[in-house]
Amino acid sequence: MGLNQLAILRLAKKQPTIKTREIAEKFSVSRQHASLLINGLVAQNKLIKIGGTAKAFYVLPKFARNHVDILPVSLKKRLLNKHLQEHEVLETVETQLPLLLNLPENVRSIFVYAFSEMLNNAIEHSGSPKIDIEVSLKQKQLAFAINDYGIGAFRNIMQHRKLHSELEAIQDLLKGKVTTQPKSHSGEGIFFTSKASDIFILESFGHRLMIDNTINDIFVSGLPRSKTGTKVIFAISSQSPRHLNDIFKEYTDTRDETGSPSFDKTTIRIRLYTVGGIFVSRSQARRVLSGLNKFKHIIFDFDRVPMAGQAFADEVFRVFQNKYPDIRLEPINMDESVRFMVERARGNNPRKNRVFSD
Repeated sequence: MGLNQLAILRLAKKQPTIKTREIAEKFSVSRQHASLLINGLVAQNKLIKIGGTAKAFYVLPKFARNHVDILPVSLKKRLLNKHLQEHEVLETVETQLPLLLNLPENVRSIFVYAFSEMLNNAIEHSGSPKIDIEVSLKQKQLAFAINDYGIGAFRNIMQHRKLHSELEAIQDLLKGKVTTQPKSHSGEGIFFTSKASDIFILESFGHRLMIDNTINDIFVSGLPRSKTGTKVIFAISSQSPRHLNDIFKEYTDTRDETGSPSFDKTTIRIRLYTVGGIFVSRSQARRVLSGLNKFKHIIFDFDRVPMAGQAFADEVFRVFQNKYPDIRLEPINMDESVRFMVERARGNNPRKNRVFSD
Protein backbone atom coordinates (compact mmCIF):
# COMPACT_ATOMS: atom_id res chain seq x y z
CA MET A 1 0.00 0.00 0.00
CA GLY A 2 1.32 3.48 -0.91
CA LEU A 3 1.89 6.16 1.64
CA ASN A 4 -0.92 8.64 2.27
CA GLN A 5 -2.12 10.75 5.20
CA LEU A 6 -4.56 8.07 6.36
CA ALA A 7 -1.73 5.54 6.59
CA ILE A 8 0.31 7.98 8.68
CA LEU A 9 -2.59 8.49 11.09
CA ARG A 10 -3.05 4.73 11.45
CA LEU A 11 0.63 4.40 12.33
CA ALA A 12 0.38 7.26 14.84
CA LYS A 13 -2.42 5.39 16.64
CA LYS A 14 -0.21 2.31 17.02
CA GLN A 15 2.91 4.00 18.39
CA PRO A 16 3.27 7.07 20.64
CA THR A 17 5.59 9.06 18.40
CA ILE A 18 6.52 9.03 14.72
CA LYS A 19 9.37 10.59 12.78
CA THR A 20 9.69 11.54 9.13
CA ARG A 21 12.72 9.30 8.62
CA GLU A 22 10.94 6.27 10.10
CA ILE A 23 7.90 6.75 7.88
CA ALA A 24 10.03 7.19 4.76
CA GLU A 25 11.90 3.96 5.50
CA LYS A 26 8.78 1.97 6.45
CA PHE A 27 6.91 2.89 3.25
CA SER A 28 9.98 3.12 0.99
CA VAL A 29 9.37 6.71 -0.05
CA SER A 30 11.56 9.79 -0.04
CA ARG A 31 11.82 11.86 3.13
CA GLN A 32 10.60 14.85 1.11
CA HIS A 33 7.36 13.05 0.23
CA ALA A 34 6.83 11.84 3.79
CA SER A 35 7.52 15.35 5.11
CA LEU A 36 4.98 16.87 2.71
CA LEU A 37 2.23 14.55 3.91
CA ILE A 38 3.10 15.04 7.59
CA ASN A 39 3.18 18.85 7.25
CA GLY A 40 -0.29 18.67 5.73
CA LEU A 41 -1.55 16.77 8.78
CA VAL A 42 0.08 19.32 11.10
CA ALA A 43 -1.62 22.14 9.19
CA GLN A 44 -4.96 20.36 9.71
CA ASN A 45 -4.20 19.95 13.45
CA LYS A 46 -4.38 16.18 13.07
CA LEU A 47 -0.76 15.83 14.19
CA ILE A 48 1.30 17.95 16.56
CA LYS A 49 4.95 18.62 15.86
CA ILE A 50 7.31 18.41 18.84
CA GLY A 51 10.82 19.86 18.52
CA GLY A 52 12.59 21.19 15.45
CA THR A 53 14.88 20.20 12.58
CA ALA A 54 16.30 16.65 12.77
CA LYS A 55 14.99 15.98 16.28
CA ALA A 56 11.35 16.68 15.44
CA PHE A 57 8.71 14.02 16.06
CA TYR A 58 4.93 13.96 15.75
CA VAL A 59 2.08 12.83 17.98
CA LEU A 60 -1.70 12.76 17.85
CA PRO A 61 -3.50 15.66 19.64
CA LYS A 62 -5.13 13.17 22.04
CA PHE A 63 -1.72 11.79 23.03
CA ALA A 64 -0.39 15.32 23.55
CA ARG A 65 -3.33 16.20 25.82
CA ASN A 66 -2.59 13.18 27.97
CA HIS A 67 1.18 13.76 28.03
CA VAL A 68 1.61 17.54 28.29
CA ASP A 69 5.09 17.03 29.72
CA ILE A 70 6.40 16.25 26.22
CA LEU A 71 5.12 19.53 24.78
CA PRO A 72 7.49 22.46 24.30
CA VAL A 73 7.06 25.43 26.64
CA SER A 74 8.92 28.03 24.57
CA LEU A 75 9.58 29.01 21.00
CA LYS A 76 12.09 31.34 19.32
CA LYS A 77 12.06 32.33 15.67
CA ARG A 78 13.73 34.91 13.45
CA LEU A 79 11.41 36.20 10.75
CA LEU A 80 12.34 37.96 7.52
CA ASN A 81 10.14 41.03 7.22
CA LYS A 82 9.14 40.46 3.61
CA HIS A 83 5.49 39.76 2.75
CA LEU A 84 5.09 38.84 6.43
CA GLN A 85 1.53 38.34 7.72
CA GLU A 86 0.90 38.32 11.47
CA HIS A 87 -1.96 35.81 11.28
CA GLU A 88 0.27 33.31 9.48
CA VAL A 89 2.99 33.73 12.12
CA LEU A 90 0.38 33.25 14.86
CA GLU A 91 -0.81 30.00 13.25
CA THR A 92 2.78 28.76 13.19
CA VAL A 93 3.32 29.70 16.82
CA GLU A 94 0.17 27.88 17.95
CA THR A 95 1.11 24.83 15.90
CA GLN A 96 4.61 24.62 17.34
CA LEU A 97 3.53 25.60 20.86
CA PRO A 98 0.27 23.65 21.25
CA LEU A 99 -0.01 24.40 24.98
CA LEU A 100 -1.36 27.78 23.90
CA LEU A 101 -4.49 26.04 22.68
CA ASN A 102 -5.14 24.76 26.21
CA LEU A 103 -5.24 28.22 27.76
CA PRO A 104 -8.52 29.56 29.19
CA GLU A 105 -10.42 31.27 26.39
CA ASN A 106 -10.13 34.75 27.94
CA VAL A 107 -6.32 34.49 28.23
CA ARG A 108 -5.95 33.02 24.77
CA SER A 109 -8.04 35.87 23.31
CA ILE A 110 -5.78 38.41 25.00
CA PHE A 111 -2.68 36.64 23.68
CA VAL A 112 -4.01 36.50 20.12
CA TYR A 113 -4.92 40.21 20.20
CA ALA A 114 -1.70 41.42 21.88
CA PHE A 115 0.69 39.26 19.85
CA SER A 116 -1.01 40.14 16.56
CA GLU A 117 -1.06 43.89 17.30
CA MET A 118 2.57 44.07 18.41
CA LEU A 119 3.84 41.95 15.53
CA ASN A 120 1.85 44.06 13.07
CA ASN A 121 3.50 47.19 14.52
CA ALA A 122 6.93 45.67 13.93
CA ILE A 123 6.01 44.58 10.40
CA GLU A 124 4.47 47.87 9.26
CA HIS A 125 6.15 50.57 11.34
CA SER A 126 9.70 49.53 12.14
CA GLY A 127 11.26 49.28 8.70
CA SER A 128 13.31 46.39 10.12
CA PRO A 129 14.48 43.68 7.67
CA LYS A 130 14.21 41.03 10.37
CA ILE A 131 12.05 40.47 13.45
CA ASP A 132 12.77 38.12 16.35
CA ILE A 133 9.90 36.57 18.29
CA GLU A 134 9.90 34.53 21.47
CA VAL A 135 6.86 32.98 23.16
CA SER A 136 6.87 31.03 26.42
CA LEU A 137 4.38 29.40 28.76
CA LYS A 138 6.20 28.61 31.99
CA GLN A 139 5.31 28.53 35.68
CA LYS A 140 1.75 29.70 35.00
CA GLN A 141 2.91 32.76 33.10
CA LEU A 142 2.36 33.41 29.41
CA ALA A 143 4.89 35.79 27.88
CA PHE A 144 6.12 36.93 24.51
CA ALA A 145 8.80 39.26 23.22
CA ILE A 146 8.99 40.87 19.78
CA ASN A 147 12.27 42.48 18.84
CA ASP A 148 13.00 44.51 15.71
CA TYR A 149 16.01 46.46 14.45
CA GLY A 150 14.27 49.43 12.86
CA ILE A 151 13.80 53.12 13.54
CA GLY A 152 12.55 52.65 17.12
CA ALA A 153 9.00 53.27 18.35
CA PHE A 154 9.72 56.37 20.43
CA ARG A 155 11.93 58.00 17.80
CA ASN A 156 9.40 57.23 15.07
CA ILE A 157 6.60 58.96 17.00
CA MET A 158 8.88 61.87 17.92
CA GLN A 159 9.79 62.51 14.27
CA HIS A 160 6.27 62.15 12.87
CA ARG A 161 4.68 64.32 15.56
CA LYS A 162 7.56 66.82 15.57
CA LEU A 163 8.18 66.39 19.29
CA HIS A 164 11.26 67.59 21.15
CA SER A 165 12.33 64.30 22.72
CA GLU A 166 11.64 60.60 22.93
CA LEU A 167 10.31 61.19 26.45
CA GLU A 168 7.55 63.36 24.93
CA ALA A 169 6.83 60.49 22.52
CA ILE A 170 6.38 58.13 25.49
CA GLN A 171 4.00 60.63 27.09
CA ASP A 172 1.90 60.82 23.93
CA LEU A 173 1.95 57.07 23.47
CA LEU A 174 0.37 56.59 26.89
CA LYS A 175 -2.58 58.79 25.91
CA GLY A 176 -3.72 56.40 23.18
CA LYS A 177 -4.76 57.10 19.57
CA VAL A 178 -1.13 57.81 18.66
CA THR A 179 0.02 56.43 15.32
CA THR A 180 2.54 57.35 12.63
CA GLN A 181 0.13 56.06 9.94
CA PRO A 182 -3.26 57.64 10.74
CA LYS A 183 -4.80 56.61 7.41
CA SER A 184 -4.33 52.89 8.07
CA HIS A 185 -3.95 52.62 11.87
CA SER A 186 -6.09 53.84 14.77
CA GLY A 187 -3.23 54.02 17.26
CA GLU A 188 -5.10 51.78 19.72
CA GLY A 189 -2.91 48.67 19.58
CA ILE A 190 -0.21 49.56 22.11
CA PHE A 191 -2.72 51.29 24.39
CA PHE A 192 -5.04 48.29 24.75
CA THR A 193 -2.23 45.72 24.70
CA SER A 194 -0.61 47.50 27.63
CA LYS A 195 -3.92 47.51 29.52
CA ALA A 196 -4.49 43.79 28.87
CA SER A 197 -1.13 42.71 30.30
CA ASP A 198 0.16 42.07 33.78
CA ILE A 199 3.50 43.52 32.68
CA PHE A 200 4.11 45.46 29.47
CA ILE A 201 7.54 46.78 28.49
CA LEU A 202 8.71 48.87 25.54
CA GLU A 203 12.45 49.33 25.06
CA SER A 204 13.93 51.49 22.34
CA PHE A 205 17.37 53.08 22.07
CA GLY A 206 18.03 54.65 25.48
CA HIS A 207 14.53 54.46 26.97
CA ARG A 208 12.41 51.88 28.76
CA LEU A 209 8.68 52.14 29.46
CA MET A 210 7.22 49.60 31.87
CA ILE A 211 3.54 49.34 32.74
CA ASP A 212 2.85 47.13 35.75
CA ASN A 213 -0.88 46.51 36.00
CA THR A 214 -0.43 44.24 39.03
CA ILE A 215 0.32 47.37 41.09
CA ASN A 216 -1.31 49.89 38.73
CA ASP A 217 1.86 51.88 38.08
CA ILE A 218 4.02 53.12 35.21
CA PHE A 219 7.81 53.50 35.13
CA VAL A 220 10.00 55.34 32.64
CA SER A 221 13.74 54.78 32.88
CA GLY A 222 16.94 54.78 30.90
CA LEU A 223 18.68 51.72 29.50
CA PRO A 224 22.29 50.93 30.43
CA ARG A 225 23.02 50.35 26.75
CA SER A 226 21.25 51.87 23.77
CA LYS A 227 18.92 49.35 22.13
CA THR A 228 18.61 49.50 18.34
CA GLY A 229 15.01 49.32 17.17
CA THR A 230 12.20 48.30 19.53
CA LYS A 231 11.64 45.41 21.90
CA VAL A 232 8.16 44.65 23.24
CA ILE A 233 7.72 42.37 26.23
CA PHE A 234 4.26 41.19 27.29
CA ALA A 235 3.43 38.95 30.24
CA ILE A 236 0.19 37.74 31.81
CA SER A 237 -0.79 35.00 34.24
CA SER A 238 -2.10 31.95 32.42
CA GLN A 239 -4.95 31.97 34.95
CA SER A 240 -5.71 35.68 34.68
CA PRO A 241 -9.39 36.61 35.18
CA ARG A 242 -8.98 39.56 32.82
CA HIS A 243 -11.26 39.74 29.77
CA LEU A 244 -10.45 41.71 26.63
CA ASN A 245 -14.03 42.94 26.22
CA ASP A 246 -13.99 44.41 29.73
CA ILE A 247 -10.81 46.34 28.90
CA PHE A 248 -12.37 47.78 25.76
CA LYS A 249 -15.55 48.71 27.65
CA GLU A 250 -13.55 50.52 30.34
CA TYR A 251 -12.32 53.01 27.75
CA THR A 252 -15.56 53.29 25.80
CA ASP A 253 -18.16 55.80 26.94
CA THR A 254 -20.02 56.43 23.69
CA ARG A 255 -20.74 54.93 20.28
CA ASP A 256 -19.71 56.28 16.89
CA GLU A 257 -21.98 57.16 13.97
CA THR A 258 -22.24 53.48 12.98
CA GLY A 259 -23.35 52.48 16.47
CA SER A 260 -20.07 50.74 17.30
CA PRO A 261 -18.34 51.36 20.66
CA SER A 262 -15.91 54.25 20.37
CA PHE A 263 -12.51 54.47 22.10
CA ASP A 264 -13.10 57.88 23.66
CA LYS A 265 -11.76 57.68 27.22
CA THR A 266 -8.21 57.92 28.50
CA THR A 267 -6.28 58.39 31.73
CA ILE A 268 -3.41 60.87 32.02
CA ARG A 269 -0.89 60.31 34.81
CA ILE A 270 0.21 63.87 35.42
CA ARG A 271 3.44 63.01 37.26
CA LEU A 272 4.92 61.47 34.09
CA TYR A 273 5.07 64.89 32.43
CA THR A 274 7.83 66.39 34.51
CA VAL A 275 10.82 65.22 36.50
CA GLY A 276 10.22 67.43 39.52
CA GLY A 277 6.56 66.55 39.96
CA ILE A 278 5.48 70.19 40.25
CA PHE A 279 3.23 71.69 37.59
CA VAL A 280 3.19 75.45 37.38
CA SER A 281 3.12 76.81 33.84
CA ARG A 282 0.63 76.97 31.01
CA SER A 283 3.20 75.46 28.67
CA GLN A 284 3.29 72.33 30.86
CA ALA A 285 -0.51 72.17 30.73
CA ARG A 286 -0.52 72.53 26.94
CA ARG A 287 1.99 69.70 26.65
CA VAL A 288 -0.30 67.47 28.77
CA LEU A 289 -3.36 68.49 26.74
CA SER A 290 -1.79 67.92 23.32
CA GLY A 291 -4.00 65.57 21.31
CA LEU A 292 -6.58 65.08 24.06
CA ASN A 293 -9.33 66.79 22.08
CA LYS A 294 -9.81 63.38 20.37
CA PHE A 295 -11.40 62.02 23.54
CA LYS A 296 -14.78 62.54 25.20
CA HIS A 297 -13.76 61.61 28.75
CA ILE A 298 -10.32 62.41 30.20
CA ILE A 299 -9.23 61.30 33.66
CA PHE A 300 -6.38 63.39 35.09
CA ASP A 301 -4.60 61.34 37.74
CA PHE A 302 -2.69 63.61 40.17
CA ASP A 303 -1.26 60.75 42.23
CA ARG A 304 2.09 61.77 43.77
CA VAL A 305 1.83 65.32 42.38
CA PRO A 306 2.52 67.67 45.32
CA MET A 307 1.46 70.93 43.68
CA ALA A 308 -0.31 72.36 40.64
CA GLY A 309 0.14 76.02 39.85
CA GLN A 310 -2.68 78.45 39.15
CA ALA A 311 -1.69 78.82 35.48
CA PHE A 312 -1.52 75.04 34.97
CA ALA A 313 -4.93 74.40 36.56
CA ASP A 314 -6.49 77.35 34.73
CA GLU A 315 -5.25 76.14 31.34
CA VAL A 316 -6.70 72.66 31.88
CA PHE A 317 -9.92 73.26 33.78
CA ARG A 318 -11.01 76.62 32.38
CA VAL A 319 -9.34 77.36 29.01
CA PHE A 320 -9.37 73.81 27.62
CA GLN A 321 -12.81 73.07 29.07
CA ASN A 322 -14.30 76.20 27.50
CA LYS A 323 -12.74 75.33 24.16
CA TYR A 324 -14.12 71.76 24.33
CA PRO A 325 -17.27 71.98 26.44
CA ASP A 326 -18.48 68.49 25.51
CA ILE A 327 -15.39 66.76 26.88
CA ARG A 328 -15.74 65.42 30.41
CA LEU A 329 -12.72 66.22 32.62
CA GLU A 330 -12.27 64.12 35.75
CA PRO A 331 -9.39 64.89 38.15
CA ILE A 332 -8.60 62.15 40.69
CA ASN A 333 -6.11 61.43 43.48
CA MET A 334 -5.60 65.09 44.36
CA ASP A 335 -3.95 66.24 47.58
CA GLU A 336 -5.26 69.40 49.25
CA SER A 337 -2.99 71.87 47.46
CA VAL A 338 -3.83 70.43 44.05
CA ARG A 339 -7.53 70.27 44.85
CA PHE A 340 -7.48 73.93 45.90
CA MET A 341 -6.03 75.04 42.55
CA VAL A 342 -8.35 72.81 40.51
CA GLU A 343 -11.44 74.05 42.35
CA ARG A 344 -10.23 77.64 42.02
CA ALA A 345 -9.97 77.17 38.24
CA ARG A 346 -13.39 75.55 38.18
CA GLY A 347 -14.77 78.46 40.17
CA ASN A 348 -13.67 80.77 37.37
CA ASN A 349 -15.20 78.52 34.74
CA PRO A 350 -18.81 79.14 33.66
CA ARG A 351 -18.90 75.54 32.39
CA LYS A 352 -17.63 74.01 35.62
CA ASN A 353 -20.55 71.61 35.73
CA ARG A 354 -18.80 69.71 32.95
CA VAL A 355 -15.89 68.88 35.25
CA PHE A 356 -16.02 65.81 37.50
CA SER A 357 -13.69 64.94 40.35
CA ASP A 358 -13.10 62.25 42.93
